[in-house]
Amino acid sequence: MANQEDKFKKVISHAKEYGYVFQSSEIYDGLSAVYDYAQNGTELKNNIKQYWWKAMVQLHDNIVGIDSAIFMHPTVWKASGHVDAFNDPLIDNKDSKKRYRADVLIEDYCAKIENKIEKEVTKATKRFGDAFNKQEFITTNPRVVGYQEKIDTILSRMGSSLEKEDLEDVRNLIDELDIVCPVSGSKNWTDVKQFNLMFGTKLGASADSAMDLYLRPETAQGIFVNFLNVQKTGRMKIPFGIAQIGKAFRNEIVARQFIFRQREFEQMEMQFFVRPGTQKEWYESWKENRIKWHLSLGLGEDNYRFHDHDKLAHYADAAADIEFKFPFGFKELEGIHSRTDFDLSSHEKHSGKKLQYFDHEINESYVPYVVETSIGVDRMFLAVFSNSLVEEELENGSTRTVLKLPAVLAPTKAAILPLVKKDGLPEIAKEIVEDLKWDHKVIYDEKDAVGRRYRRQDANGTPFCITVDHQTIEDKTVTIRHRDTMEQKRVAITDLKSIIDAEVSMKEWLKRI
Repeated sequence: MANQEDKFKKVISHAKEYGYVFQSSEIYDGLSAVYDYAQNGTELKNNIKQYWWKAMVQLHDNIVGIDSAIFMHPTVWKASGHVDAFNDPLIDNKDSKKRYRADVLIEDYCAKIENKIEKEVTKATKRFGDAFNKQEFITTNPRVVGYQEKIDTILSRMGSSLEKEDLEDVRNLIDELDIVCPVSGSKNWTDVKQFNLMFGTKLGASADSAMDLYLRPETAQGIFVNFLNVQKTGRMKIPFGIAQIGKAFRNEIVARQFIFRQREFEQMEMQFFVRPGTQKEWYESWKENRIKWHLSLGLGEDNYRFHDHDKLAHYADAAADIEFKFPFGFKELEGIHSRTDFDLSSHEKHSGKKLQYFDHEINESYVPYVVETSIGVDRMFLAVFSNSLVEEELENGSTRTVLKLPAVLAPTKAAILPLVKKDGLPEIAKEIVEDLKWDHKVIYDEKDAVGRRYRRQDANGTPFCITVDHQTIEDKTVTIRHRDTMEQKRVAITDLKSIIDAEVSMKEWLKRI
């Protein structure tokens, strides 16, 4: 556990030191759980969004994208259930005066048991070597099976109590598990209460006539209220999807774990409209499609797992999370939900407008069912960034810090380095920058010895370093160095664009799906 905490601290400090993520309003001591994306972070974030958009919208001829407003009519949130049911269970510790989410305290307790399972697996891996069968071990080892049964029992009881809104039993569970406040170490808890997560605001020039509004807590409703507009103007035939990337806001009780849980965050969502009765197969199809998209980035198959929901939202008939192994354990990265016709039917009822589709194939009008895929941009950023940060021991005994970002997402694709700041080398290097920057984000770097520049670019995640030396003047070749292998090759300047393209183009990476 200590190692994981150390790793996470390194992730946070590296993100700041190399211009990826800053605390918002830092010169005023910051704002809790609000972050700014810095110069490199913005590039990485934009690349993640583009990688999703291309895969989701550009490569599907039956999915289109929109960008709906953050402000929406307040009845939207009544219809969606957010006014009445968008709550988290809140509990206070009387000694530390700290506020927590009751479900998160219980989940953290289970995460500690999961760490014990991990330790058993690690020990067994060392003991059995290549002959080790992980799947067999975790299903047959008595200690591991016992741990897993304990986790399942706790989470199942919590899910059931939350569903029934039996907050007293949630409090009893915290007592029975002897869960203490992480700050005071005491068990002096208040009762569990419900807390609505929406931020309220007002629209209007005068206080008398101002309308009470909410900052949207999700982007999906902007898609649902535009369902018919998009279907008619785009002449869309079911099945079809509407995708959106946008900001959402939640007044989280406990926003923590860096950018994993923030009060202002960004979502990439797609709502796929289908004929009622076909939703189960589309749900399975999108689960498969989305995990392939994640795996195409090469972050390691072992770092992903599906978690099927025990507790379904009132509108869903199936739901699963794609969980990723963050430095603080497996947590939700993306949700895939079969939402039935709840949203469109509810908006029909509250607006008095028909939101139906006439299906010519079966000569019938109906409210479509919806399969949703929803991923947090910030969580995806953290998954990619934390997984890519490694410290390597080199053959000569020294270590290097390297950010092995998938090359397709890296903020800067290549750094052009003149070996020395004279003899016309900087001029040639700058010419290469001028040529390559039309297709890729590249930078010029002449400060420090070339070895130190390599290390700096490794830590920054730059896939290629291109060194201009005296031989370049003679034969128009340069040395290109690969970040991950540190392998160096002599290549012609005229070949640089095609070499970089082959490694970083979205087309090449998306073909893996």
